[in-house]
Amino acid sequence: MTRPRTTPPRPLDIEALFPELAAHRGTTTRLHPRPGTPTPYDSSVGGPLLWPADEPWPTCTQEHRRNKGRRIEDVHEERRIHAAAHDRALTDGERERLTALQRRHKVPDIGDTHPVPLLALAQLYARDVPNLPAPPGRDLLQVLWCPFEAHGLPHTPGVHLRWRDSEAATDAVLTNPPLPPVVGYEGLVPEPCVLHPEPGVVEYAWPELLDEEVQLRIEEWEEGLWESEEDGGEPLSYDADFAVAAGWKVGGHAYWGVTGPHPMVCSCGTPMELLLAIRPSEHGGSRSWIPLEDEVLAPTHVSVGRVGSLNVFVCPADPAHGHRTSLQG
Repeated sequence: MTRPRTTPPRPLDIEALFPELAAHRGTTTRLHPRPGTPTPYDSSVGGPLLWPADEPWPTCTQEHRRNKGRRIEDVHEERRIHAAAHDRALTDGERERLTALQRRHKVPDIGDTHPVPLLALAQLYARDVPNLPAPPGRDLLQVLWCPFEAHGLPHTPGVHLRWRDSEAATDAVLTNPPLPPVVGYEGLVPEPCVLHPEPGVVEYAWPELLDEEVQLRIEEWEEGLWESEEDGGEPLSYDADFAVAAGWKVGGHAYWGVTGPHPMVCSCGTPMELLLAIRPSEHGGSRSWIPLEDEVLAPTHVSVGRVGSLNVFVCPADPAHGHRTSLQG
């Protein structure tokens, strides 16, 4: 059993100041990934998937360059070196090694449609994430992606979702899934993390989704806080401290800090809902989201669009319908 993580109470009762926000209140499950050694039977980021040994591993064949990049083992070693030297200066030997590890390698004889194995990003068991919108007969979500940011505009890694019945996949589990020879960007390589899911975290809609009059009142309130701040500390703000909980999360409201909100609609015509938020930081824009038990800034080392967030949306009528993504960063 993983040790729980607890989001602190919000700094104040925001609905007491703006009663209209009650209609925009939502809840989410913060996943709180932390470095560890997950097994295929655990919910995880960057851990092994519960994948049947006789089931083909998914690949990307969409046309894009895939013959140059960094080696996965080099990315992990680079991170280990930096972690070991977090409270001291790097040695000359470490600097020399890092220079070698950061090289990009060209792989011959790999064309632009050559099948490249997807990277396992995360798996979530419904027993750990009570608001996971699993289709009937499914209790496990597995998320994989292409290790190249070359899909769509703006360019993102192509995301693949696999819903499955975990009980039907336990007889013979794949232990050595194929890996791509190189990855286009090291931020797409997750570090193995166990999860400490925290359901029921309260958050509010992104400010641009509120009525204009409410937005203006919130802006006036924030300006007053900035003007009255005298100790050099960071004053509260709606979008940093109340709207959209920080870090990796399932369900709830989406972060729209770059593009602004835009409709996400399924091919069946149903408005889609947020399934998973993939965030580079566990703190977001405010320290008020740091859990009571510990402080870890970027445990997964995942960052889409260099320092951005990726929202994954699914259809509430049927999560097995095609998903959509939105890059914010």
